[in-house]
Amino acid sequence: MEQQSITFESVQDSYKLLQNLGASPHLMQHVKLVGEAAELLILQFQQLDISFDSDWIRLGVVFHDVGKILYPSELIKKGNEHETAGEILLLSHGIDPKIARCCRSHGQWQQIECDFEELVVALADNLWKGKRNTELENKVLTKVANMCHQDYWNIFIGLDSGFEKIAAQGDLRLSRSITT
Repeated sequence: MEQQSITFESVQDSYKLLQNLGASPHLMQHVKLVGEAAELLILQFQQLDISFDSDWIRLGVVFHDVGKILYPSELIKKGNEHETAGEILLLSHGIDPKIARCCRSHGQWQQIECDFEELVVALADNLWKGKRNTELENKVLTKVANMCHQDYWNIFIGLDSGFEKIAAQGDLRLSRSITT
């Protein structure tokens, strides 16, 4: 028998599940800070009047690093063991496979085909701390240009400055990050 996927009424509900799964205060703060960057991206994309699932992006942000519950050292050191482990953990708790896949896609967007929402989660996970990633940004910009049926460079002009504003606040968000 197929397991029914869990649904969430709000981002707060997803935070509660994350805490129930054993998320540390550090992980909770991280997803909230990434969420701040994601909200700014969502606002930019809404101004373009394109169709996308902002609620999915919010859930993806909350759950993208859930595997760090099992690999807590990856909260402070580079590593990707949390990616597959997170997807498996979420699937075992009845989370929609599309959302669970975000655990992998936020870090493997170069190797796997990602939809727009997955790329936005990956982008927020970079920009929150002030990091710009040209390759990732180009993928997002190309998708947006296709969604808007507009020229890439017209889209670039508006969105690149928005990405820079988000990244420019990275030091402030990092100063609110828990480091231990």
